[in-house]
Amino acid sequence: MKPALLLTSCVLFFGACRSQAPRYPVAPVELSGTTLRDNALLGFGPEGVRDLFDDALESSGRFVVVADESPKKARPWRLSLEVPFTREVLKDGNPHSYAEVGANLSLERFGGNMPQRYEVVGLGEAAVEVDSAEGRRAAMRSALESVLRQVTESAVLQLAALERADEALVADLQASDSRIREFALRTLAERKHPAAAPLLIERLKDTSDAEQVRRTIGALAEMKAKSAVPALIDLARGRDSGFLQEIVFAVGEIGGPEAEAYLYTVAQGHDTPSVQAAAQQALDTLYASRNHATAEARGQSHADP
Repeated sequence: MKPALLLTSCVLFFGACRSQAPRYPVAPVELSGTTLRDNALLGFGPEGVRDLFDDALESSGRFVVVADESPKKARPWRLSLEVPFTREVLKDGNPHSYAEVGANLSLERFGGNMPQRYEVVGLGEAAVEVDSAEGRRAAMRSALESVLRQVTESAVLQLAALERADEALVADLQASDSRIREFALRTLAERKHPAAAPLLIERLKDTSDAEQVRRTIGALAEMKAKSAVPALIDLARGRDSGFLQEIVFAVGEIGGPEAEAYLYTVAQGHDTPSVQAAAQQALDTLYASRNHATAEARGQSHADP
């Protein structure tokens, strides 16, 4: 085969592979946050950001923007983009300052059995090569374009994880790309797969990110992972009353003998009334849930021939 013909064949092959990848319908993007209004660092407003993000979605080849009034064969994902900060920072040992832009992208889809909601985040940066207002705006735009590509790629990975089988997701937990590992873990936790619980429990040891800890606690409670109860009890030690109440309710949601014993002890002996009340409420809910399950099981046994 001649070189030119071989090159053409390769281009066609990869183009065909790209065209066979699933394309996700999305509604027009919503922008949120005050950072996009009157931001002198960016040099343009929300519509400019929207145009850049639309370009990123289109360039990925994986999204199709559909109008709200158009007929839909599949439920579209609603995308909400927030740019929480734009800033200029210095780095040790580097003569240049850097423009940094953060972005949070929420993906929501309603209808079906239950609503779905996911969030991906990114941080774009670019060196300020020219020490002037124009140079700073150029660097900030470059950082913005970078972070929009990041969240677009992450959105593709998150949505792709939702379509993968459990076995493939378990294998993805060993992937070199941290985003693939994260989205595989999220999806397995959502499916209540037992492979997710040990990794989520391990995350409780890192308390530097309070929001991640809260999300992890919520995921374990949703899974009703009884193996997490000892770790949650350990996490509760020395915590303020508000955070302790969150843990108490999560332990009650999980249930089991160890959870019941812990809630009883806290309800009877904690020195903060609000925590005592939360533990008693969680305990009452746990008792009611257990009694309801027992009654259902008895009713089922009587109904069986």
